[in-house]
Order: sequence, then C-alpha cells, then structure tokens
Amino acid sequence: MVSSVLCRCVASPPPDAAAAASSSASSPASVGDPCGGTVCGGPDHRLRLWSLFQKLDVNRDGGLCVNDLAVGLRRLGLHRTEGELRKIVQAGDKDLDGQLDFEEFVHYLQDHEKKLRLVFKSLDKKNDGRIDAQEIMQSLRDLGVKISEQQAEKILKSMDKNGTMTIDWNEWRDYHLLHPVENIPEIILYWKHSTIFDVGENLTVPDEFTVEERQTGMWWRHLVAGGGAGAVSRTCTAPLDRLKVLMQVHASRSNNMCIVGGFTQMIREGGAKSLWRGNGINVIKIAPESAIKFMAYEQMKRLVGSDQETLRIHERLVAGSLAGAIAQSSIYPMEVLKTRMALRKTGQYSGMLDCARRILAKEGVAAFYKGYIPNMLGIIPYAGIDLAVYETLKNTWLQRYAVNSADPGVFVLLACGTISSTCGQLASYPLALVRTRMQAQASIEGAPEVTMSSLFKQILRTEGAFGLYRGLAPNFMKVIPAVSISYVVYENLKITLGVQSR
Repeated sequence: MVSSVLCRCVASPPPDAAAAASSSASSPASVGDPCGGTVCGGPDHRLRLWSLFQKLDVNRDGGLCVNDLAVGLRRLGLHRTEGELRKIVQAGDKDLDGQLDFEEFVHYLQDHEKKLRLVFKSLDKKNDGRIDAQEIMQSLRDLGVKISEQQAEKILKSMDKNGTMTIDWNEWRDYHLLHPVENIPEIILYWKHSTIFDVGENLTVPDEFTVEERQTGMWWRHLVAGGGAGAVSRTCTAPLDRLKVLMQVHASRSNNMCIVGGFTQMIREGGAKSLWRGNGINVIKIAPESAIKFMAYEQMKRLVGSDQETLRIHERLVAGSLAGAIAQSSIYPMEVLKTRMALRKTGQYSGMLDCARRILAKEGVAAFYKGYIPNMLGIIPYAGIDLAVYETLKNTWLQRYAVNSADPGVFVLLACGTISSTCGQLASYPLALVRTRMQAQASIEGAPEVTMSSLFKQILRTEGAFGLYRGLAPNFMKVIPAVSISYVVYENLKITLGVQSR
C-alpha cells in the first residue's frame, strides 16, 4: 500500500527536500525515528511525496503518465481504472504535456489532501479524530443512501490497517491520496439532479452542495451553468411547450387537437416564428426563480434541519417544497404572462410589457395571480414523487453497481432524471392543466370568477377524467430532448466557468 512507501526514507530526494530532512534531523521528532518525522506524516510532506514519485516513475523519465501510474500503483497494491488515472493526470497537468512532473505531482496531491481533510472532518461526527461504522452509516443516510452495518464495516475494513475497526486521518489519507474522487461526498457531486435537468417546470427540490463546493464558491457557478442550460433547453423545446399550452386550454371532445394538426394550426396562423411565442418570458424567469429558490432553500434548511451538513430525504422535501413555494410566489406574475403570450394571436400584443400593461388595465392586479392555488398545490406531488423516484433509482444503482466510484455515467444519470421527472409531471399534471386554464381566462367585468374546484368539476363533467390530461403527449415528448440538451449544455458551461468536470 501507499503507506509502506510513505514511511520509507529515500537516499536521493530533491535538494530542497533533503535540506528539510537534514535540518530536522536534530529535532526531538527524530528520536527513534530515522526520518525525523518528515516522511512519516511529519510537517514536511515534500520528502514523502518525492519517495512516492520515485516509486511511481516506472520509466525514470521524471514524469508520470497514465501508464506509469497504472504500473506503479499496481506494484503498490492499488488498482485504479484507466479513466480514474486519466482524471488524476488531467487535474494536475498544468503545462498540458500529458504527464505530471514532480512539482505538478506535489501540487496535485497537496490540493487533494486538503479536500480529503475536509471530507474526513465532515464524516467525523463525534470530532474524536476517528471514523467508525456508525458514522459512515449516518453520513450516507444524510445523503439518502441506506446501507447495512455489514456494508459499512466492509468499507471500514478496506481502509483499516491496524484492525481497530476505526479509521484515523493517516489511514484515510493514505488510502485515498491517489484516488481522483473523495468517495462519500462524490455522491453529491455526481448525482446532481435539479441543477442539471430542466424540463420547463422548476418545481424540483434543489440539489445539495458539498462542503468544498460551498467553501470554494463553486456552488454559484453550478447555478449559473444550470440556468444557461435551462435557457437553451427551453428554447429548443419551446414549440412542444406552446403546443402543450394550446391543447390544455383549447382541446376538448368537440375540438380534438392532435400534435400534427396543432403545429399546422400554429404555423398557418403566425408562421414558423409563432412556435416560440411565450419562450422569452419563460427563459427570463429562470434567473430570479433559481436565485430566490436557492436562497430560500438555505434558510428553510436551517429551520427544518438538524446540525448536519446535509438533510435527510423528508427534510429535503419539506425544505425544498417551502423554497419552491416562496420562489413561485415571487415570480408567479411571470407565469401568467408566459401563458398569455403563448396563447396570443398575431398582433394582439407588441411584446411582454404591452401584454402586462393591458392585463393590469383591464383585469387588475389579481389577474396576475390566477391559478395560484393549484400551482402551489402541484409543488408537493411533483417535488415529492420526483425526489422519491430519483432517490430510489440512485440508491438501487449505488447498491448494485457502484464499485470504485459513485459516478453513474451519462446514460444512467439521464435515465434516472428522465424517469423521475416524468413521474413527477404525471402526478401533478391535472393541477397544472387547471392552473393553465385559470391563467388563460381573461376577467370579464360582471362575470363570475372561475374557481379551482368549479373548473375541476366542469372538466370532469364535460370531458371526463381524460380531460385532465389534455396536452400530456407533447409534454412527455419534450422530456427526453429537454433533459439531454440541458445536460450537454450544463457540462460545457461548467468547463467554461472553471468548474472541475465530471
């Protein structure tokens, strides 16, 4: 193992490392310790890193490539996949020559060691400098991952060198130092859901961020990347979204709109450009909604959560639903505007501001909150089922297929996101349809106000239960392209913003 290399003195370290070793030879730490503590986890880590570098530099060319790492680590009893080794080289290769020289190797490992210490502290719930099976189980439970005590002990045994069934800092560091990820928090890193996938309905529970992401400020870059991905995704699927709105409002037994007929009708009435009506306001509302939701979620976590860094599933659902309600309440007038703009005829409004001005003048402020109640009620089934399905799929994959990494890969992540979003939408769709119809109905002076219950009864009486699912086909048709597009754009924006890529 790596520890056997770290505790062995080397005759030919770099000049500065040798000087550090000689200067510490007369210190008290050197008594009974030939290396003076500089190799065995002492204050000067440079010497032990030089020792490890020499062991890994198989062809003695002063650089570590993927092949060197594979062969060298195998000799030390560590087996890493080619993908993991490539991540190590890419993360530390500053001059982009495809290998790590000693300075790059030192910089990578020192930076990695800092991350590992953050992770160790987050796992050490008792603050006693050791991690036991119960703490591993608690940490995973906080992330929504349930494992048995036997599984936790198996994780411990893989790192425990002295048979105490606990892991101290040195054991943790030595085991993970040449691994490109940080095991338990990587579940948060790899399984982001709400930030990555945008299907047009921002009702999902917000994602968790790791301690490192919070401390380094990476969280806001994730949110910006998610917002950009949502804008591109919504724009690409806007024709299907407008068709869904038209079918929700106008389709009935007497006016049975089909997908092809709906597109034909839109193009005939306003040309190809009309397919994107309502998309402008739909994209604009992403930024304020995401920002308000994130800030509200952080506040709600403090109210409903314990002193743990991450919340349990039911706490996440409560905090996320409350945050969603606050965000939706703040931007709801924009939701009404989006529906009215999508339904407008050619020349009816000159733009978003003209639409808002006319609604205010003819119908008053109350018109901007039509459909508010069904919209709020729809948050709970959508967010709850989406979160439950996603967590179930995540846990199933982690228990059955995760071996060396919690990274599920692109296709598993896309499949889980698509299935959970589809289930969430299916559960809340009747409320979404009633909301849209209430938003679309212009207030006429003297006419009775349409309520949620009366509209439900009218739809069931005239159209049956099927009437509550008008427009479901184009809504489901846009899920897979929306999820795929938002994922691709999100990954590319992460690279542009300097977020370490998956």
